[in-house]
Amino acid sequence: MDFAFPWPYSQGEWLAWSVAAFTLLLGACALFAPRLMLRALRLESEPSRPSGVSSVRAQLGGFYLGIGLGAILFAQPLVYMVLGFAWALAAFGRLVSMMSDGANTLYNWLCLIVTIALSALPLAFTFGFIG
Repeated sequence: MDFAFPWPYSQGEWLAWSVAAFTLLLGACALFAPRLMLRALRLESEPSRPSGVSSVRAQLGGFYLGIGLGAILFAQPLVYMVLGFAWALAAFGRLVSMMSDGANTLYNWLCLIVTIALSALPLAFTFGFIG
């Protein structure tokens, strides 16, 4: 059995693939540069508790790498749908936090817009809005 890298063919698939590649890049940053990722997310870890950094490597890095790489390697519409739903639920979580935690800041609004865009692209391809 030969393995061939599945390149996207349509514009919609390229957009969904780009979100998967961005997710993969975020995962690699979280796995290999967790403190940089924490600073980018405006979080910090205590030096006395290295388990915070290991959680960033495992949960953020491993999960984002897995879903991004899976979407790129399998290149199936249902996998892109999972990617889009994951980003959509991340946007929902940010929105809930903005409403109930008092986190209504410019940074959160910008992150919400980016997260909605990251969810919309693969979902638009999956549901046939982009060809």
